[in-house]
Amino acid sequence: MRELGLYLIFLLFIIIIIPILLLIGGPSDTKYKNRVIEEDLNKEKIIKVYNINTKEVEEIELDEYIKGVVAAEMPAAFAIEALKAQAVAARTYAIYHLEKFKNGHPDHPEAPLCTGIHCQAWLSKDELIKLHSENWMKEYWPKIEQAVDSTRGLIITYNGKPIEPLFHSTSGGMTEDSEAVFASKLPYLRSVPSPYEDGAPKLREVVKMTVDEFISKIKSKYPNVKLTKNNLQQKIKLIERSHSGRVMKIMIDGKIVSGREIRSLFNLNSTNFKIILRKNGYIEIETIGYGHGVGMSQWGANGMAKKGSTFKEILKHYYTGVEIKKIY
Repeated sequence: MRELGLYLIFLLFIIIIIPILLLIGGPSDTKYKNRVIEEDLNKEKIIKVYNINTKEVEEIELDEYIKGVVAAEMPAAFAIEALKAQAVAARTYAIYHLEKFKNGHPDHPEAPLCTGIHCQAWLSKDELIKLHSENWMKEYWPKIEQAVDSTRGLIITYNGKPIEPLFHSTSGGMTEDSEAVFASKLPYLRSVPSPYEDGAPKLREVVKMTVDEFISKIKSKYPNVKLTKNNLQQKIKLIERSHSGRVMKIMIDGKIVSGREIRSLFNLNSTNFKIILRKNGYIEIETIGYGHGVGMSQWGANGMAKKGSTFKEILKHYYTGVEIKKIY
């Protein structure tokens, strides 16, 4: 009987205890592996950014970089949920570029990101103090830190992959489809209403000039067109607007010109414009909105936040069919 008991204990040891010990492994080995993984993750959070002012590459911790982007790209006086939405969009944009341009961006091969609006604007703390003041930093920097820290690790995804989360200042009431402005049609960059933009400083603007100045400007870009004071209404015709109201094509004396070309030529706030010939010999170009109009409207996001929307609701409104996921 005693031998049977010893045999059962031995069997128990072989079947249960040893496998458990093997699964647990050496405690020091497990800790070492975990520590290595943590160290690797920390290294991944340090990103390279090409500084367009110093012409040097800076190594910045990812979320510290995001704080500088939020401070540069969105008014810090905005509602906290709008700032959170901007923080997640900025982090997603960074991750998207880090994956797409692992070996450097074609325009700045030294790094996948830069500090200018070519990528997304970024300002250091010293630059923010020079631009604003010490008092601004005391009042608003903690708010920016809160927006970034409270959304730590969150990015916007579509079909499980980070999106390219384009954003702009003011849409003028409706955002634009990506293919109307850029080359590619992206399913998450669809035109959506943006109704809460009241108070945006560049929601509406009028550019005024004489007819002679207008004609001279047109001819500087398109020297072969035959424009005079007397034939403007016959020679300039609207061909196409997008469903959001932005000018797609204009015909000038038989030449088809894009709305983007006219925007660039006259330095307009957006492509949502109309040209008005006044009887007093002046031309007025009225614009609605500010920026390319694709993706998130920053003033619209602030309007939604003031109405009670969370940052996730804001992002899911402006980026169609997306999910907000944590990557670290």
